[in-house]
Amino acid sequence: MNDLLTRVLEAHGGLERFNSFEIVSATLVAGGDFWATKNIGIDAFPLVATTAIHREWATVAPYGDPKWRMNFAPDRVEVKTTENVIVAERNDPGAAFKGHGLKTPSDPLHLAYFNGYTLWTYLTTPFLIAMPGFEVDEIAPWHEGGESWRVLRATFPSEIASHCRQQEFYFGPNFLLRRHDYQVDVSGGFLVAHYVYDFKEFNGFRFPTRRRAHARNADIQADFSHTLVWIDLSDFQLSCGSSEGPL
Repeated sequence: MNDLLTRVLEAHGGLERFNSFEIVSATLVAGGDFWATKNIGIDAFPLVATTAIHREWATVAPYGDPKWRMNFAPDRVEVKTTENVIVAERNDPGAAFKGHGLKTPSDPLHLAYFNGYTLWTYLTTPFLIAMPGFEVDEIAPWHEGGESWRVLRATFPSEIASHCRQQEFYFGPNFLLRRHDYQVDVSGGFLVAHYVYDFKEFNGFRFPTRRRAHARNADIQADFSHTLVWIDLSDFQLSCGSSEGPL
């Protein structure tokens, strides 16, 4: 394993310990300028996101309605009631984004797919890039805020739904995540610099509790004039309970 990745995983709580659990969950509230461009109304109340650790799966509740929840897997998304009645569903949800740009309106199932893969990524970072099929290389360091950040470039396997295939993860001198760069392929490929702040310890793991995504310029500098997406997280929990089966 890459030496930097080994240090990063240990700083965040340890890969072996993380892999001893099955699911990770957190309470979140979110907002930002991006949602209005997609004609999406964001739930004002706190949501609970739960993701699998050993496969790409996520659920969010409530979702749009206090009695609804969203389930995500790369090949299927669905919205169900608390009585397990399907409200809406879509197979091959990634294909529904064909031709989408930054301002293309999204429906609740577009949002379920986008939220599903993003929350799975955020709740399992940096451990996900140690999963089988990921290719990880250290690239040139980045200097920001008076610090030198070491950078891992991860190429995601094709079966993993995500923002894009190749993404960069920046780590500070303490080996904790500082920033995450990607392009949003399902929304025209616009560039993002995603910063994380305020790490707190839960179950012996260190998670960022504030996330702020900004547009990224071609020179890799972030545009801090507006915030595309903000997410505040709390109450992280890890459990050995099994996630739901395939959708």
